[in-house]
Amino acid sequence: MDSLAAAHSLLVDRLESDYRARTEDPEDPSTVQAMQLAINLPRDAPPTREEVLRDAAVAVVKLCLDPRAGEDGFWRDGLDRWYSHRIRKVARRARNKAWADVQALPGVTHGCVRAFVPSAVSEVPKPISKLQVKGTDVPPSAPSPDDATLPTLYINADLHMSAGKAAAQAGHGSMLLAAAMTVESVREWEGRGYLVNIREVAAAELARHAAAHGAVVVRDAGYTEVAPGSQTVVAVPAPATARPGA
Repeated sequence: MDSLAAAHSLLVDRLESDYRARTEDPEDPSTVQAMQLAINLPRDAPPTREEVLRDAAVAVVKLCLDPRAGEDGFWRDGLDRWYSHRIRKVARRARNKAWADVQALPGVTHGCVRAFVPSAVSEVPKPISKLQVKGTDVPPSAPSPDDATLPTLYINADLHMSAGKAAAQAGHGSMLLAAAMTVESVREWEGRGYLVNIREVAAAELARHAAAHGAVVVRDAGYTEVAPGSQTVVAVPAPATARPGA
């Protein structure tokens, strides 16, 4: 099995396991695992909200399917522990030297977002932990034209999520979509750089997309900003990339 197939197999096997078995104990910090995301938000010419959400989605799935995730070692171990607990992501604001400093830590950068190999929240490296969680909002902009050959992530605009929260949810959507795809379809997506379309839509429209063939629905645990069980994202594969019967 090649590295991509092994990384995909790990993702599928762990995420298809009984979710109730993925627990965490606040008294045991090692069980509270999270993937940290750093968003580069310079004061001059910051990225648009759409760019932040797209870059987060791509960075997360690239990290999960990185060849190192298919080989024994630190990268795979970090993902394995994270997949085996609650799937948390924490988005933080970075700029200037702070953004440059975190590039040396294990992870994947796409555009304005760097996703880091998950760890226990008590073991987050200092260059990341000192980044602020608040202040991740960026101005909206006119949506870019869709590319019909790419998957689309529909974000629930009615929840009024901050850009950081929505970025984390977009990351959930891209990795869950990858887990729902065949490894052959993932290879095709890899060839497109794991790019996605991003659309923020009303909840009613989100529900319609949830009925699409192969659609994956993200429901939030409710730790921050939104109520437990809220549908935050619907990820819809590009044509002919869903698993048979999905």
